[in-house]
Amino acid sequence: MTATVPPGAATAQGEARLLIDGQLGEAIAGKRYDNVNPATEEVLGQTADAGPEDMDRAIAAARRAFDETEWSTDRELRKRCLAQLQAALEDEKEALRAELVAEAGAPLAVTHIAQLEWPLADGLRAPMELIDTFPWERELPATNLFGPSRRAVWKEPVGVVAAIVPWNFPFEVTINKLGPALAAGNTVVLKPAPDTPWNATRIGRIVAERTDIPAGVVNVVATSDNAVAELLVTDPRVDMVSFTGSTAVGRRIVALSAPTMKRTLLELGGKSAMIVLDDADLAAVLPQAGMGACMHAGQGCALTTRVLLPRSRYEQGVEILAAVFSQLPYGDPTNPQNIAGPQINARQRDRVLAYIEKGRAEGARVVVGGGRPSHLPKGYFVEPTLLADVDNGMTVAREEIFGPVLAVLPYDDDAHAVRIANDSPYGLSGAVFSASLDRGLATARQIRTGSINVNGGMFYGSDAPYGGYKQSGQGRQGGIEGFEQHLQSKTVGYAG
Repeated sequence: MTATVPPGAATAQGEARLLIDGQLGEAIAGKRYDNVNPATEEVLGQTADAGPEDMDRAIAAARRAFDETEWSTDRELRKRCLAQLQAALEDEKEALRAELVAEAGAPLAVTHIAQLEWPLADGLRAPMELIDTFPWERELPATNLFGPSRRAVWKEPVGVVAAIVPWNFPFEVTINKLGPALAAGNTVVLKPAPDTPWNATRIGRIVAERTDIPAGVVNVVATSDNAVAELLVTDPRVDMVSFTGSTAVGRRIVALSAPTMKRTLLELGGKSAMIVLDDADLAAVLPQAGMGACMHAGQGCALTTRVLLPRSRYEQGVEILAAVFSQLPYGDPTNPQNIAGPQINARQRDRVLAYIEKGRAEGARVVVGGGRPSHLPKGYFVEPTLLADVDNGMTVAREEIFGPVLAVLPYDDDAHAVRIANDSPYGLSGAVFSASLDRGLATARQIRTGSINVNGGMFYGSDAPYGGYKQSGQGRQGGIEGFEQHLQSKTVGYAG
């Protein structure tokens, strides 16, 4: 890894303008809001702050573009435009990297994996390939009801998609929403998180200046006002809401979208468990638990934030984890050695610290960390924190903390470990480690989650369906399953 953040990139002004109906511009009311660097607490610059009139224009543009342009029917146009977008993003990759480090507090090291490099590699390419290979039409057996009939199934785009993106992995989520939605023939209103707008507004500028995407097909509307964002959920001109974020907001989206019966794709919270079976090599496996809980300061919904250790080896495991957490590199996100940077804002930092105190109060033992780092007086940092002697009924074992906090729980046997892992309102991801691959896979089959890693194997990829069981969401993003989320099925019977 040789790339570094260019000098001055952390304070350079990003793209401030909205993209609505093919035009880059300010909010109608002229409002802007500050974009703050969470590692330094300094204002990076400003972004146009959309009001309800801007969102109304964007929805109208997306509706018109779907109903009146060739975008929904011309697959070759879609392929050409997505290839243009891919090429332009690759041209601006290093600027994107610097932007993600600055506005999201993303460690530079993490931009070389899931923050930037991985999704840039296939977030558009995988759905572009499906334009050619997906079965857009299929024949059904003929029938003889009221005379001979031939039958077929046609796949058609859903319509206008509202893509609502979180702040933790903003580019990754954005590109994995835009890719399938656009490749399937939909139009999009993209609403980035208020804390991380510039990676999205950069995409808006690229769409406007460097692609042939028709006006209105992609709209990028940044706003600091949740009421403006919620217009996407209630407006009858929007056909689908694709949301990644907290379960609480996901529930609200379901409730608000119900009157207009919108399709919802929801990738929500998680409290994923790493099960370390009693035959595993603890010294080899447990260092991965530090990355699994603390990468990007624990701000990842699929991160494994509960580690389950066999009771017979529990103290040995906690000792190894204590050494791991004591040496985890964190701090300045521009330092390529660090895997954890700041929390996204002061509110999130204080929320994480409150969870740690709740853990203490309920009987958890703080082995490492537990507070704000004294050597980092600026920035929204929390120490990597290891909590031992956790019971699965404790708040820190049941609720998503979204910070660099790992809860360690003992179990008696394999069946007990499975019960603990599944005893959660969430079911997003997880991991199993065993000296026996067969045993690890057999355990993984019993875990009620939408994705799982066994012995360090990775499921990630834009060609892989990703989503959760239970309160971790509805539907899947990525792969054929995710592509089909963005399509309607029309069944046709015809004679002659």
